[in-house]
Parts: sequence; structure tokens; C-alpha cells
Amino acid sequence: MVIRERISYHELMQATDGLSESNLLGMGSFGSVYKATLIDGTILAVKVFNVQQEAAFKSFDAECEILRNIRHRNLTKVISSCSNLDFKALILEYMPNGSLEKWLYSHNYFLDILQRLKIMIDVACSLDYLHHDCSTRVVHCDLKPSNVLLDEDMVTYVSDFGIAKFLEQGDSIALTKTLATFGYIAPGEGFSFQFLSKS
Repeated sequence: MVIRERISYHELMQATDGLSESNLLGMGSFGSVYKATLIDGTILAVKVFNVQQEAAFKSFDAECEILRNIRHRNLTKVISSCSNLDFKALILEYMPNGSLEKWLYSHNYFLDILQRLKIMIDVACSLDYLHHDCSTRVVHCDLKPSNVLLDEDMVTYVSDFGIAKFLEQGDSIALTKTLATFGYIAPGEGFSFQFLSKS
């Protein structure tokens, strides 16, 4: 896919029909993802951050910083960004088969054992790269089925690095306390967060 580096706010509004609900692909803590169809027919995904939330600004900055420093076949590729005082968005590759969450929890979709195994291997390879092969290690902090995307060939991509952390040499993963999703956060981290929130 060949995409020019800059896509304007006006083009994004046209491509998403003004961020129409009919183009909404998903919603997260810091914003929403829309399907965007450019004039030439190219289909993209646009992650629009909720600028009303202060945390969304940090999430946008963190995701830009992480994604410009990592390259792996199983990590979401950022094509461009669009940012001004009132609007912040990342332009990503569109994943026609949606998220792993849809395939696991919908009665209309089915994954056979080989597809499930391949998805697990793809996710494991991406995490191995983030933890061991980056110049600065990265901890995702919110890995869950809705953040695992599938392209037209069912190749797996780990996405959503909004609360990811860089780890410098000698840093401990225990120092990365963050608001990850209960049910998917490491058990020890979840217990620590519950304990702190009650005190």
C-alpha cells in the first residue's frame, strides 16, 4: 500500500463522512476508531483521540513515540497522523477481519485450532520483539482480544499502544503501574492496583 505522508483533517472528515457512526469500528478509553475511505478508494482506519480527556493527549503522544520506534510484521503500522489544537488522530492500516474479540465472542465467527495456534504464535512473536529486540524494551500494558487485529489473510497485529511503557536498562516491569483492563492485566499487578485503590 502506497500512501502519501500527510492526510489533512478535511480529507479525514470526508473519508469518514464526518466521523459517522456508520463508520465506527470500535471505541476505547481514549477515543474511537473509524473506517475511512479516501477518494481513490483506499480504505484506512482512523483512531481519533478524545481531546476532552487530558489522558488522551498523553496516550496520543505515547502511541506516536512507541510506534515510530518499533518495526515488526505483527505490530500495527501507522501510516500518518493528523493533529491540531482540537483534533488528534492516528491513521492506521485497515484490518478487514476486525479484532480477535469478535472472533472469540460472536456466534457468527469461528476459528479452527490451527488459526488459533497461528494467532497465539503471532502475538507471542510480537511480544518477544517488544521485550527483547527493541533498542529500548516496550511493555504493552493492555494486551487483550480487542487489541489484537486480523488482516484479510488472518495475519495477526497487536495494536493500541496508548498506555505502553518504555523500559530502560534495569527497569522493573513492576514500575509500570497503569490503568490496564481487569481480566487481562497480570494477576500480581491487578492485586496491587486493587490494594492501592482501597487504601
